Amino acid sequence: MPKNSKVVKRELDDEVIESVKDLLSNEDSADDAFKKSELIVDVQEEKDTDVEEGSEVEDERPAWNSKLQYILAQVGFSVGLGNVWRFPYLCQKNGGGAYLLPYLILLLVIGIPLFFLELSVGQRIRRGSIGVWNYISPKLGGIGFASCVVCFFVALYYNVIIGWSLFYFSQSFQQPLPWDQCPLVKNASHTFVEPECEKSSATTYYWYREALNISSSISESGGLNWKMTVCLLAAWVVVCLAMIKGIQSSGKIMYFSSLFPYVVLICFLIRALLLNGSIDGIRHMFTPELEIMLEPKVWREAAAQVFFALGLGFGGVIAFSSYNKRDNNCHFDAVLVSFINFFTSILATLVVFAVLGFKANVINEKCIAENLEMVIKLVKMGNISQDIIPHHINFSAVTAEDYHLVYDIIQKVKEEEFPSLHLNSCQIGDELNKAVQGTGLAFIAFTEAMTHFPASPFWSVMFFLMLVNLGLGSMFGTIEGIITPIVDTFKVRKEILTVICCLLAFCIGLMFVQRSGNYFVTMFDDYSATLPLLIVVILENIAVSFVYGIDKFMEDLKDMLGFAPNRYYYYMWKYISPLMLLSLLIASIVNMGLSPPGYNAWIEDKASEEFLSYPTWGMVVCISLMVLAILPVPIVFIIRRCNLIDDSSGNLASVTYKRGRVLKEPINLEGDDASLIHGKISSEMSSPNFGKNIYRKQSGSPTLDTAPNGRYGIGYLMADMPDMPESDL
Repeated sequence: MPKNSKVVKRELDDEVIESVKDLLSNEDSADDAFKKSELIVDVQEEKDTDVEEGSEVEDERPAWNSKLQYILAQVGFSVGLGNVWRFPYLCQKNGGGAYLLPYLILLLVIGIPLFFLELSVGQRIRRGSIGVWNYISPKLGGIGFASCVVCFFVALYYNVIIGWSLFYFSQSFQQPLPWDQCPLVKNASHTFVEPECEKSSATTYYWYREALNISSSISESGGLNWKMTVCLLAAWVVVCLAMIKGIQSSGKIMYFSSLFPYVVLICFLIRALLLNGSIDGIRHMFTPELEIMLEPKVWREAAAQVFFALGLGFGGVIAFSSYNKRDNNCHFDAVLVSFINFFTSILATLVVFAVLGFKANVINEKCIAENLEMVIKLVKMGNISQDIIPHHINFSAVTAEDYHLVYDIIQKVKEEEFPSLHLNSCQIGDELNKAVQGTGLAFIAFTEAMTHFPASPFWSVMFFLMLVNLGLGSMFGTIEGIITPIVDTFKVRKEILTVICCLLAFCIGLMFVQRSGNYFVTMFDDYSATLPLLIVVILENIAVSFVYGIDKFMEDLKDMLGFAPNRYYYYMWKYISPLMLLSLLIASIVNMGLSPPGYNAWIEDKASEEFLSYPTWGMVVCISLMVLAILPVPIVFIIRRCNLIDDSSGNLASVTYKRGRVLKEPINLEGDDASLIHGKISSEMSSPNFGKNIYRKQSGSPTLDTAPNGRYGIGYLMADMPDMPESDL
């Protein structure tokens, strides 16, 4: 804004809202000024900064420092702990290498189109999830609020897992590792191995007893676990400090948190491939079982994994893309991030099964040694004849092949007596078939494998630091999915909101660090996100394809990207994706109904897990989590449908002044013909025409760039409004 207009700007600085009718009543008095004014036609290109020419007021919305930073943020959000401990388990469980085919098909049908959709609306409207869905369809504005609620629920327990990883990370600077051996218990007379550890294993005991100090049921609280409480506090402090300045602070951390896991995974893969048995693990992993691929359950689980792997519905994708330039090629970003996610899952699967193959080989060697001693003992006792043992086999140096040959011979010769001999076949595949996932894989199976690594503390430090970084990358996106929509909508200070959000989440999260906290993590993981997120994404698809209009949306994309997206997306968004999502929702509800609601409790006396059903209050909590997550959708719909809130700005006849600028608020756009591109939103209404700005410079007055929006083009300032609320709630 020119310097000589500062007096005028000060006079217009107070916010005033009045109707168009009142404004137009002043037109006659302005006719003389209009007639004396000279017409200035300024042809200029649209600028990404959304700054009106001649104005000193720039768009206050932050922006990514570089395209690389943005891609790393999206990759960090989508690539999380599930890629490491969920995908390998599903791959093993659902046909090995054959599972990759349905996963890839569903990635193309569900994953990439819906990921592209979220990137597009976030980038175009440049608001968080609340502002985006309020803009597209005010009656479906509750979608954004539902996303925020789900993000908050997930953040509560997801940061607990980061806390667990921080605890193991802090304990890894020891040689030997504290979970390497079972602890010894001393009494007055003698020393013996801890019974709970002896019945299970050293890593299992350390996880349940030393780390979690877990209770026997969800009803038995047991008080706070102070070690995990400190770790949870540390996790929330890290998240708060990283997010307090938004993408200005978190964006720089992304360079490390997003790239470091890949360095660790590649180092683990190289190291594991040099160990005995790693190739056996990889071969077992990718041996396809084609008959399993035809089962509906495989496709349902593949669809669910695609859905959650990309972070659809959380609002983090929309929030991150809202800081992009408007001409950014978000279609390329959608394809790139989706395939990076896919190949990361494959890389993690290679690492996991190379390491588990090594672990299985170590266990198999112990099994062969123990069973070989039994065979030698049976031969000496005369239960087995020496003559049936092949002459080339030397009991002092028996290979796995030699043992299996002896085992098969004894099984054939002693067919009736064989069960009483208690010999084990010691097949490496049997050990690899023991499917583990989640915390069981990360904190038990993988930690046990690392105890057999040379320089095991180093690899343990690297592994748990990788888990921390994977978790933080996802947490940044999750918290951004909460903070950005609220800041955009209610115009609160981001720093204050971030601190309040993290402090509140820590206080509520104390329920997860009591002795029964692990059971609450399981409850939230099963019930707080799955169904609500599916419903949210279905509504997102419906809002764009049917309420807003898929044809109009495709035109918007053409104007924004500079090229028309492939017609493939038209059919996916309008027909295939909604049907697939509805099918997945129904299948998930049926599966949830058929599966008894419960959790695996650790029973100390038995030193094993036992499935227990939730108590009545637990069932109430499970149902409440799902209801609370999706409740904003019908509430906002009813409020908007029935006009329960008096809204003076709820129609296009309202004009808002602020800082000497005027904005027609596009709140009720359902019947409006304007599209996302052609109908400018509050952050970019610079003039009625796109290629040209027509202003009138009034003679004898301070230089003010004004846009003709009245019958005579009287100069109401039409400029960027970055701080105007987009929500009526």
